[in-house]
Amino acid sequence: MLTRRIAVTAVTVLATLSVPVLSHAEDGPKGGGGIECGLYDCEVEVDVPGQGGGQAGGSGGTDGTGGSGSSDSGDPTDKTVCVYKLADPQPPAGSLDWQGHEPGDGAVYEQTCGWGGVDGDVIVRMVWLADPPPQETVDPAVLAQRAVDSMTLLGPDIASPRVAGKYTVGVPMWMWVNRSATTYGPNTASASAGGITVTATAKVSKIVWKMGDGASVTCNGPGTPYTSSQGMAESPTCGHVYSKTSAGAQNGKFPVTATSTWTINWQGGGQAGQLTQVRQTNVQVAVGEVQVVR
Repeated sequence: MLTRRIAVTAVTVLATLSVPVLSHAEDGPKGGGGIECGLYDCEVEVDVPGQGGGQAGGSGGTDGTGGSGSSDSGDPTDKTVCVYKLADPQPPAGSLDWQGHEPGDGAVYEQTCGWGGVDGDVIVRMVWLADPPPQETVDPAVLAQRAVDSMTLLGPDIASPRVAGKYTVGVPMWMWVNRSATTYGPNTASASAGGITVTATAKVSKIVWKMGDGASVTCNGPGTPYTSSQGMAESPTCGHVYSKTSAGAQNGKFPVTATSTWTINWQGGGQAGQLTQVRQTNVQVAVGEVQVVR
């Protein structure tokens, strides 16, 4: 990890930095060693994750200061993405943002770099560059995953079978789920970076029910709610008939698991694709026999 000294405007230092600031109150009124402030500017010492050595001021740098860099860990969401925006207006002459240069000699840019995907670190700071910086290429597939992560997709919201329900051997059980954006879809979200916006839409394509008695039922929809008018009919879309009681199961109930498969279609940045997510919900079901009174 490299410790860097960067220049930022004094009144915005707390608002623009999202990494730890190394400051020591006992070092003096200017925060020697961590943060040094003049009348208009502060020079702040920060830890830059995953960055090696390098010298600021060149357009072809790979240290995240004079250009754009990336850390290749094999995980596409762990990629470093740096985006530059020309500071408008440019800082006044003598500002630390110029790093010893004069206005007209290159330009000062607002640099935003992110490490480690959605939950990674982000640094926003001002940098001087001799030439316009190359923009880091943003992978639309990475943005698609960020959009999906923001959706908070959940497992099925089981309406039937009910935890408090009493079910009977040989009697058709109707299974269905409640539908919402987070439990069934459709759910739409977008993510942007480097001038690219990707939009993803997620919807449950199937639910696999493991009934606890060794049986598995695959339903390609949310199921059909039961009404008393259906009598002893089987569900037309999603159902099961138990052939034994749950008396021998743990706690006297069958452990039922409903696993939903979310299919996510995305497009943006001139590309399109599909992602899959899996979520699960559990419920305990009591199944007994009809008691005949003589």
